Amino acid sequence: MTTARWEDRDGPALILGGDGPRPARVDLVGARARVSAKLTGRGRTWTATLPLEVARWGGDTLPLPTGAYTVEVHPAEGASDPEAPEPLPLSVGVTLRASLDGWRLRIGPPVDPAYDSGEGQDALERRYASARGELENAVFFESFYGRNASCNPLAIDRELSRRAPGIVRYWSVVDLSVAVPEGAVPVVEGSPEWWRARGVARLLVVNDWLRRRFVRRPGQTVLQTWHGTPLKRLALHRPGFDPRRAVAVVRESRRWNVLLAQNPYAAGILKKAYAFLTRPIWVEGYPRNDVLTTGDGTAVRGRLGIGADERVLLYAPTWRDDREQIVDFLEAERLAADTGAVVLVRGHSRTLLPGTDTTGARVIDVTGFPDTSQLLLAADALITDYSSMMFDFTVTGKPIYFLVPDLEHYRGELRGFYFDLAAHAPGPLVRTQEELTAALAADEDPALAERYRRWRARFNARDDGHAAERVVARILDQGFVAG
Repeated sequence: MTTARWEDRDGPALILGGDGPRPARVDLVGARARVSAKLTGRGRTWTATLPLEVARWGGDTLPLPTGAYTVEVHPAEGASDPEAPEPLPLSVGVTLRASLDGWRLRIGPPVDPAYDSGEGQDALERRYASARGELENAVFFESFYGRNASCNPLAIDRELSRRAPGIVRYWSVVDLSVAVPEGAVPVVEGSPEWWRARGVARLLVVNDWLRRRFVRRPGQTVLQTWHGTPLKRLALHRPGFDPRRAVAVVRESRRWNVLLAQNPYAAGILKKAYAFLTRPIWVEGYPRNDVLTTGDGTAVRGRLGIGADERVLLYAPTWRDDREQIVDFLEAERLAADTGAVVLVRGHSRTLLPGTDTTGARVIDVTGFPDTSQLLLAADALITDYSSMMFDFTVTGKPIYFLVPDLEHYRGELRGFYFDLAAHAPGPLVRTQEELTAALAADEDPALAERYRRWRARFNARDDGHAAERVVARILDQGFVAG
């Protein structure tokens, strides 16, 4: 019989034990992370210590991401498979929540079960909505619903901490596997601390919908940075009129005081798509793109284990309204073999939780990597489809390729476009992997080079490496927080 218990001396861990020879290996395997056990025992009994935390991408050791995991026990040669342990009751620690049922382990955020329910959240929400008192000189940041600390909010955080280090910076996170910037305070979504921080911060900086109930207290400001120049139609412009969606869009946009746009084209689209007609839109370039002008990819390549001289292709398709996981239009391992490159696979943030990592020789799944801008910096070329990443990557001047086998379906049925991608794309459009491989090997097309130049003039004129400085200057000048 296998025994199991929790331990939290040097960090949270699951301790397994049994009689007989020590297993060859014990692993804890999840969709986006895995750890291996430290094994002890000399033949009569064995112990496997599985840490419930991991260091990824060369970063700090952090709790495992929320999700389901499988304990995989590989017996020693000639030994039989061990029996599953008795279920372990729920354990709520400082950094995570865990429960074990047979060989299935479930990890959750460290939110007290008393609050992690409909009734508990309703109580916290009522307290939040009715709270009074002074606001703090603090900023509440949220990026992609707390799945990471990245994008424009991260770049604004870095510049704000430099210009006004005394300001408190809260970061909304889904769990404590999300690394937050140095000096920031992580607050787990749904916890009492999260609801409190949301209610007392003078400034909220977000890049997507606020969700849940939001009540702006007197003196609070919401800066909506958004997360990309749009090619595909969004909000009120999406195909098919849905009255409920229209009401939700207008209700959401009324929560924002200021909207950030990468360029005048995006400002015009966002203004109408979100009925943001009378409030200010700051057209300052994207702070997240500053690093594409001022940085280099050496450090990122090192974190990913990629040599400085290797060719790196980043495949980053957008999400689809009709599926949860990343599209399967590309065989990443075959592309790596055909081109000799390292292929990075980056799923959209909406595919992070439901999806699983792509694996293969010279293939690295970087969907869970915290900062897309760093990946753009490390890549020699981008392969995408309809993702707004196209408007960011062209800041680098490096080549871009469009793998669009479902162009007619996406453009005509799923979303629709604001302009003709085929007529203006700054790189070749291909329908198959064979066409992509050929395009990657071809010489530069002078006509596409001219398109690329016009594209940058239209969309990247303000991406000059100083967007965060300008945005933070306006935040401080307008007194959203005190510097």
